[in-house]
Amino acid sequence: MHVLISGAGVAGPALAYWLRRGGAAVTVVERAPGLRTGGHAVDFRGDVHLSVLRRMGVLEEVERHRTGMGAMHYVNERGRRISTLPADLFAGDIEILRSDLGRILHDATAPLGVAYRFGDTVTALHEDPDGVTVAFERAPAERFDLVIGADGLHSRVRALAFGPEEQYVRHLGLHCAIFPVPGELGPPNSALAYRTASKVVIVGRSDRSGPAWAQLFFPTPDGAEGADPQRMIREAFRGVGWVTPRLLQALDGNDLYVDSVAQVRMPAWHTGRVALLGDAGYSPCLLSGMGSGLAVVGAYVLAGELLRSGGDHAAGFAAYERLMRPYAEGAQRGAEGNARMMVPQGRVATALLNQYMRLVPYLPGKQMIANAARRTAEAVRLPAYA
Repeated sequence: MHVLISGAGVAGPALAYWLRRGGAAVTVVERAPGLRTGGHAVDFRGDVHLSVLRRMGVLEEVERHRTGMGAMHYVNERGRRISTLPADLFAGDIEILRSDLGRILHDATAPLGVAYRFGDTVTALHEDPDGVTVAFERAPAERFDLVIGADGLHSRVRALAFGPEEQYVRHLGLHCAIFPVPGELGPPNSALAYRTASKVVIVGRSDRSGPAWAQLFFPTPDGAEGADPQRMIREAFRGVGWVTPRLLQALDGNDLYVDSVAQVRMPAWHTGRVALLGDAGYSPCLLSGMGSGLAVVGAYVLAGELLRSGGDHAAGFAAYERLMRPYAEGAQRGAEGNARMMVPQGRVATALLNQYMRLVPYLPGKQMIANAARRTAEAVRLPAYA
């Protein structure tokens, strides 16, 4: 079985690892010229996530690169701390930078003979009863038995095989920007957050010597698609207090991530010899804290079911979706609530939420809040594949 995977982020290398372990020939194509750098931190929660990493043999390496982030402190416009959320209320069991995770998963596939093609992308898919002819932007067309789209929220494979993005991408009304800032702006091993009406500014640093980063959330402006990202951010945060003006001075486009906070909702994740994995098929949005966990668990299940089906890709795809859909939809429901809570609309709602944040550490049910995402992560039962 020769499988093409589009996307070398998290889901793609994870799937490549398991398919090669099962004897398949695997090619991974990635639009970027190399492994991506920058981006945000991602979480793994609960035994299900950790058990997949352990079975891959990468858990210890992931733990060595954990960010070690501590509490998040909410501040007012003058920078005075008004409330503190301990790390166990919002972080997973392991937090790691997305770029570090991608490199670790890529390196795990290197001894297995996975073929990577950077700086290229899929431009057309032509399926027949015996396989799929794939056209690329740069390389010559090639035949594959299966094609897997693991190419994120704006998946090219999804658009080619299932239809335009607007049919499946559900925007939650927010945009997010993440970029590096001078180290002195971020407190060591913790984060500061400032919430004003309809906007949130977070600054953090994972260790005393490392770079700091800023994470900004704001309502999606009109005409956001195709707009200049730096100009959009500067306009959205004009006049916002605290250290925001200094953050905007550091905004130069290097390692800048900007995108809408969105989910992918699809009636089916597979058609013919093409299937979707991770954010391409069921993105819960970055506010869920579940995207990378879903990706590595989904990769394990997809590879296992394909190999267990004995070459019947339709049966393998169907079993994968049957096992993973309840898990993915549970993560999406939780993320919708997170989006509403993260950026309330209006001054009254913002003041009420800031007051609630002061009380959270003292609430009797605070551990229920901390365990909500972990319960979702434990909702799937992993088969033991040979």
